[in-house]
Amino acid sequence: MNYSVLEYLEKSASRVPSKPAFVDETKSITYKDLLNYSRSIGTEIALQFKQSIRNPVVVFVDRNLESLVSFLGVAASGNFYVPIDIQMPKGRIELILKTLNPIASVVLDKDIEFVNSVAPGLFQVRYEEAILTPEDQSVLSTIRRRIIDRDPIYATFTSGSTGIPKGVITCHQSVIDMTDNLVNIFGFREENIFGNQNPFYFDASIKDIYCTLSCGATMHILPKSHFLFQGKLVDYLIEQKIDTILWSAAAIALLANSQAFEEKKPTQLKHVMFSGEVMHNKVLNYWRKNLPDTQFVNLYGPTEITSVCTYYKIEKRFLDDEVLPIGIPFPNSEILLLDEDNKLVTAPDQQGELCVKGCCLALGYYNNPEKTEEAFCQNPLNPFFPEKIYRTGDLAKYNELGEIMFLSRKDNQVKHMGQRVELGEIEILVNALDKIEASFCFYDHEEKKIILVFQGQLADKKYIIAELKDKISKFMYPNTFIKMETMPYNLNGKIDRTEIKKWYSNGELKANVV
Repeated sequence: MNYSVLEYLEKSASRVPSKPAFVDETKSITYKDLLNYSRSIGTEIALQFKQSIRNPVVVFVDRNLESLVSFLGVAASGNFYVPIDIQMPKGRIELILKTLNPIASVVLDKDIEFVNSVAPGLFQVRYEEAILTPEDQSVLSTIRRRIIDRDPIYATFTSGSTGIPKGVITCHQSVIDMTDNLVNIFGFREENIFGNQNPFYFDASIKDIYCTLSCGATMHILPKSHFLFQGKLVDYLIEQKIDTILWSAAAIALLANSQAFEEKKPTQLKHVMFSGEVMHNKVLNYWRKNLPDTQFVNLYGPTEITSVCTYYKIEKRFLDDEVLPIGIPFPNSEILLLDEDNKLVTAPDQQGELCVKGCCLALGYYNNPEKTEEAFCQNPLNPFFPEKIYRTGDLAKYNELGEIMFLSRKDNQVKHMGQRVELGEIEILVNALDKIEASFCFYDHEEKKIILVFQGQLADKKYIIAELKDKISKFMYPNTFIKMETMPYNLNGKIDRTEIKKWYSNGELKANVV
């Protein structure tokens, strides 16, 4: 039985020691070196802190393979890693560190000045020195015997509703469960070449990281600059023979909106998987038309359930304005749809809050028992013994085939003109329009107005209303239209809805209101 994610690395290093595990823009690292470097870093941390385990260790990350070596080094020390982006605002880093109170940080020489400015006094494990530390197998073996699969492996910080970041802490068992499911269901093998897009401070990146290690495959860390020049990105995918990508829906949409496959097509792609936001079929149909032999998969899951809990293999045709199912739960996970009275929803088209149970659940929020108790609560259907579920705050329903359909966030359902309105339903229809590149809706409770924010050079209010008039009731028409040249995106690659709402409330968007 696998108790630690490190067993993935150890088995692959034994089987394919000379094979590149990770490749970044300038260099690569073999499985043998990855194992040795991680053990050296683990030894250094263990010796510095007298083999104290289960403590948070910050890794200041960028899009480089050193970040991944550091993750595994922290794991080898028996502690858990917390990735922090070196480009993150200083104020947010300070809030995270205050919540976390880490014992140390792993730092590259080039980042020391920055780290000193945001975390003065925090003990630094210097990466370039630590990888030269002689491995102490006795120390590492002693630590490994103390580790159990419910011990934490990492924590990632999400934005809290109060403005204070919440640290979601995830254990080895949950990552192993997720990895084994993905590998077994989608048939990943040693021959696969993964193309990583999700940042390492974002939990979505764990899918390709640990699937790579499990299979003894190779993962390319795609250069961030290539996403600004989609032609270069397509060239890179083709040249490096990348056949598997697990990207954010926003990154998938970026290539579709730029018509990136007009000159070249990465036909070697076997698996295209996406998550993070709702995938609109207009975007997906562009990919499917250009890559007809590729398997496309819709993945759903919040950070709190180890990135994914449902999947949907896309095999049938969908129209641009149809909604894509989020599918069925992964093995060893159960989805409960609970209504407002905490009763189980089973009938098609009856909505409920999507709740999850299984070992995919995170351990909770670090140093935040109140929020943990609120989100990770007792299953209301089970009064007999302790059984935790995670309440996602997402509304969903079953379709006639028993597949789960995401509807919207609970807070995205509003009462408008005496009628219940699903803002997500409006978004789906608007995003399906030819002249729209991206959009989202929110509600101005003070003015009682539906606000539509959209991006699309050729689109305007008149065009949108004309296209919607036969698709939605008049009470669902947006009252205010805000056209943006470019949507802002947050660090996780999602439309930054919070920031736009803030601009709206401050009146900064009034010049763009139509």
